[in-house]
Order: sequence, then C-alpha cells, then structure tokens
Amino acid sequence: MNLKELAERLGLSQTTVSRALNGYPEVGEETRRRVIEQAHKLGYRPNAHARRLATGRSHAIGYVFPSDRSIIIDPIFSDFIAGASDYQAMQGYETLLHAGGQENEMDVYRRYAEMGLVDGIIVQAPHVDDERLGLLDRLGLPYVVHGRVNDSEEGYAWMDIDNRGAFHKAARLLIDLGHTRIGLLNGLENLTYAWHRRQGYEQALLDRGLGVDPAIMFAGLMTEENGYRQALRMLRLRPRPTALLMSSMMMVSGALRAVHELNLTVGKDVSLIGHDDGLPFLNAEGLVPSLTTTTSSIRAAGARVAELLLARIENPEGELPHELWNVDLILRGSTGPAQRS
Repeated sequence: MNLKELAERLGLSQTTVSRALNGYPEVGEETRRRVIEQAHKLGYRPNAHARRLATGRSHAIGYVFPSDRSIIIDPIFSDFIAGASDYQAMQGYETLLHAGGQENEMDVYRRYAEMGLVDGIIVQAPHVDDERLGLLDRLGLPYVVHGRVNDSEEGYAWMDIDNRGAFHKAARLLIDLGHTRIGLLNGLENLTYAWHRRQGYEQALLDRGLGVDPAIMFAGLMTEENGYRQALRMLRLRPRPTALLMSSMMMVSGALRAVHELNLTVGKDVSLIGHDDGLPFLNAEGLVPSLTTTTSSIRAAGARVAELLLARIENPEGELPHELWNVDLILRGSTGPAQRS
C-alpha cells in the first residue's frame, strides 16, 4: 500500500496523511491517531529515506545491551520489548536493537548519535552507579530510563516500579505469619532494582527486631538453575528458612524443584513469594498451590516507557517525567503460618 491508497481509504489528502505520520503539530490528535492506527492495520510503511529527508528524524528508537549479558533470551526483557515495540509501531517508529558484539556499549551510543540512526534511547537495567546517562546527555540523545540510578530521581527521565516497597510488604506479610527466618533470592545487586528489593526486605526484618543473616541471602543471575541450587542450599541449613522471597518467576521455578526434592510442602513446610512480571508462560495463579506474588506487568511498563520517550522526542524542552508505579501484593496458597518446631 502506498501513501495515495492510504489517503483514499481514510478520505484525507495525501498531505494530511503524510503530516500526521510525520508528527507535524498542525494535525489534530484525533486525526493523527486514526491515520497511525489505519497505517498499522493496513501494513503501510513509508519510505524511510524520504521520511528522514522530510523530517530530519530516523523514526527509530534504540536499545543497547552489552555483550556480557544474555538479555536477548531473557523472557522479562523480551516482554518489555514487545510492549515498547507495539506502542512505537503504532506511532510510526521502528525498533533498533544492538545486543552483544565486540563494540563497546558507550561507542554504540556515540555511533547512533553521529549517524543519526535513532531519535531516542530507552535505557534498561540501570546500575547503582551508571555512566550511560552522562554520555547520553553530552550526545544530546533523548532518553528515558526504565528504573532509577541509585536513589537519584532528579535530572533525568525515568519510570520505575516501587521495588523497595514491594519487597518490604512481602517480607512483612511473612513476618506477620510468624516467619522469622526468611531467605532472599535476588538479582544482581549492582542493578538498582535488586538493590532496592534487598533494602525493602532488610528494612522489614529490622522493623520487627529480626536480624539479617547473609547465609540465607543470594544475589546473582535470575535463572531457574540458581533458584534451584540456592533454595536447595538454604533449605538444607539448620535451622532452615521457613519462607523464601524471590525476585523472579524463573527463580521460583527452580525453588519449587528444590522444595519437591526435599519432600517439603509449599505453603506448610515452606512459604514462597515471587515477583511476577506477568509473563504469559509462567502463570503464578496456575501453579499448585497458586503462588503469592508481588505483581507488575513488564509489558505495560514497556509501552509506558516508549510513550514517555516519544513525548520527550516531540517536546525536548518539556518537563522530565518521573513515574513510580505501586506494586500489588497478591495473597495466594503458597504462603501460610510458620510451622512450630
């Protein structure tokens, strides 16, 4: 389908359709939305070279990941990208993904800026001390961070979930059920989200006068294998933890294998809580027993971060967005009162 055919379908002039697709401000928002939705539905793709010449934009959003991370096969990353890409496509933007290779991550950003390959960047997995933001500021590339850098909330655009509050609520629930030895299976704690989760967990223990025991804490890659090995190690300790709090459904899957191997009963001998990103193939409600979770949709987060970035591209002098989403705690069958020994 070409521009003329699309315009005829919509009953609009080719000029109006072209301006709607290219973000010209004189086109009304309702018209722009109708044009973009129909273009997406009918499979219209504008000539990228002509569009770039007309607008001075690439109409692409960039994602850059270092070679030492297997994030391309990470289901959480994949669902985030799906949400972001769906929204970007509806707005006429492509997704440019650089994953791995020998090129330094910071050099990729420089190349993107020098060659005008992208109009903006979504920064994933921010570190407690993250150098990427300073470079992007110097390059003049608009960006939005999915997460936060340390406890800093000013000077950059971000959208995050309340990881600290979520794990504080989850640990407090377990303490209210009588659990005094609660294991933590966490992500890499140089990443802000995992560091915040540990803080929430530790603060809940300290609030109730309970000590923090490093022997029942783990920080590392959130894989099924780590969930299995670390849960098995912790549950073999004496005294063992009577509850486990985990940062991903992948770790939950491994922990369940360890619990069954030790002939323990979930919800009775050991209570489990995991963080659920709403992945379609890891359904917390479908487990037996169903899993108590802290819950926030990673796909919805992807769509929202993309929306915030496109708004920044359209209005680079606008106010920097700061969004902190609450996280739900859903009580199900995997948690119960601590067993008296």
